Amino acid sequence: MVSAVFHSPLEASGPEQMASTAPHKTMKSVATQAAGTRANASKSLQKPAFDWRALWLAVLPPLLGLGLLIGIWALVSISTASSIPSPIDTFKQAVVIFSDPFYRNGPNDQGVGWNILMSLQRVAVGFGLAAAVGIPAGFAIGRFEFLSRMFNPLISLLRPVSPLAWLPIGLLVFKGADPAAIWTIFICSIWPMVINTAVGVQRVPQDYMNVARVLNLSEWKIVTKILFPSVLPYMLTGVRLAVGTAWLVIVAAEMLTGGVGIGFWVWDEWNNLNVKNIIIAIFVIGIVGLILEYALVKVATAFTFEEVKS
Repeated sequence: MVSAVFHSPLEASGPEQMASTAPHKTMKSVATQAAGTRANASKSLQKPAFDWRALWLAVLPPLLGLGLLIGIWALVSISTASSIPSPIDTFKQAVVIFSDPFYRNGPNDQGVGWNILMSLQRVAVGFGLAAAVGIPAGFAIGRFEFLSRMFNPLISLLRPVSPLAWLPIGLLVFKGADPAAIWTIFICSIWPMVINTAVGVQRVPQDYMNVARVLNLSEWKIVTKILFPSVLPYMLTGVRLAVGTAWLVIVAAEMLTGGVGIGFWVWDEWNNLNVKNIIIAIFVIGIVGLILEYALVKVATAFTFEEVKS
């Protein structure tokens, strides 16, 4: 009897057949990867390399606003004859001024660069003193209810007072123009920092404080590990508002106290009836204030976090 043996296709596949089918599979996988690479390349080619619409929206509106300002300025200069200089004449004068902004011909005749630096120095000193006093005071007022009830009436009473109303007090006490201007900066800068820091402390979740109480943390640990990280965005907002207010006030204070500074420079040019330099000073004050505001907004954004929702 002859027995027939049947082999299934899998059984019949020996080493020779496996060797013959392996290159086909490898070639197929390579072809698949190549097709995927070509598809990704075509998608990357179809995707725009640069968002022109975002650039257009970022650049065009400010340019239109600046053009509108210059257009109104030109119309006003034409209608008022020689009272208000034209934008072109003012620009030519600005080129002359900024060609040598750091000249010195005497104590009352210095370039616009020295005047800006002197004003920034007064703002830095007054603002630094206000931060050294106002931020710790805000932490204490927000942390302890007794201090909050004690100082809230005083803050509500003194905060609405015009900063320039404090200037005669500074002149009387410090007997000098520079200390009086710094005192004015100090008194107008301290309120935003005190109020925003205190509000930030009061808005810290009570659960955090309960955990600190359970862990028996010291007051220093509570301030550094719990309060400070939570209050930092509020504190930076107060700092930004305080710097803007300080830069506004220093110009008016220097007009009254004299000396070297951008405010005194404006007043001196008015006494000389040089309207071109006054307009240039207005733009300089605005640009410096814009730079300070932009820098502090960037700092505040870097330290601001969003809560993750589960």
